[in-house]
Amino acid sequence: MNAIAKTSAPEAALHTEALDVRIAGVNLSYGTNHVLKNIDLDIRAGEFFAFLGPSGCGKTTLLRLIAGFNTADTGTVSVGGRDIGNLPPWKRDVGLVFQSYALWPHMSVAQNVAFGLEERGVPRADIRRRVATALEIVGLGHLADRRPSQLSGGQQQRVALARTVVIEPKVLLLDEPLSNLDAKMRVQVRRELRDLQQRLGLTTIFVTHDQEEANTVCDRIAVMSDGIVQQVGTPMELYERPANLFVANFLGTANVVEGRVAGAGADRVFETASGWRLPVMSGIEVPAGARLVFRPQVARIAEGGDGAPALRGEIVRREFLGSIIRYGIASGGQEITVDEPFLPGQAQHEVGANVAIDVPASAALWLA
Repeated sequence: MNAIAKTSAPEAALHTEALDVRIAGVNLSYGTNHVLKNIDLDIRAGEFFAFLGPSGCGKTTLLRLIAGFNTADTGTVSVGGRDIGNLPPWKRDVGLVFQSYALWPHMSVAQNVAFGLEERGVPRADIRRRVATALEIVGLGHLADRRPSQLSGGQQQRVALARTVVIEPKVLLLDEPLSNLDAKMRVQVRRELRDLQQRLGLTTIFVTHDQEEANTVCDRIAVMSDGIVQQVGTPMELYERPANLFVANFLGTANVVEGRVAGAGADRVFETASGWRLPVMSGIEVPAGARLVFRPQVARIAEGGDGAPALRGEIVRREFLGSIIRYGIASGGQEITVDEPFLPGQAQHEVGANVAIDVPASAALWLA
């Protein structure tokens, strides 16, 4: 079976309950290294939530704090209104799927899944029932007697997931669970994860540095950098309305242009050193020191031009990405990225062409 089972009967045999997670005023340091800085997050019951950010930003530390493997210097972590900060990991009603899967190589699939229940002293009859249910949920019931070494990477990931689900956690924690899979398998398994999360209704927190993974499976995302939550929102909110330059650059490709705002009121314009002027729309607040930011797909390329002040440059790169053609345009000492739809039979702009770049004022973001 290549996909997690779609039947609704098996999960009914596991007792799952969605609870909210509240992180308030959390700080954590390793010696002089301040890793988590004043973290405040409200994760809703039944939500698929992501901690997203580059390596070293604190996202895995925060996940392990919820699991009970790290201890905060200040602040509280609550699940369903219950402060779990002083509880050991096995009493927190949370389940963690490790990045490495951490399967016992000498045990069968069923024995790996049963391990946590045995440690908790669950009766043998209940263990057999719950293990069979968990394996059916992840589509591995027919592989119960195999060893981890006899499974593919995607199947091992599902065993790790079944081992966590079988203990009936109130919160499911996923620490970059797709990082060991190839690109095609990652796409398949992340869809299965989303499907499973929705069917079980579990509050799920997903750690990743891959913005595409977070965008495709999560309801909301906390973007983190240097131990600080930079912004929280839905994938579309973060992409369309980033709070700062870091979020804009981390969530997709962004063009950032230096310049200054001149004029006042309806006559405000953004000016660059090369003489390009872009009107600033009425009612838009431009922070001090803000740069112009725009996404590659909102701009358009026009060859030639009438000589009016424009953002101009030379095409130095052209990439075919299937549905789009991506152009790199050298302009004012930087490279501007413009994406245009690929339409069969339509001529493309040539590398070496001098072009003007049209940026709609309505698509401009002003970020510091």
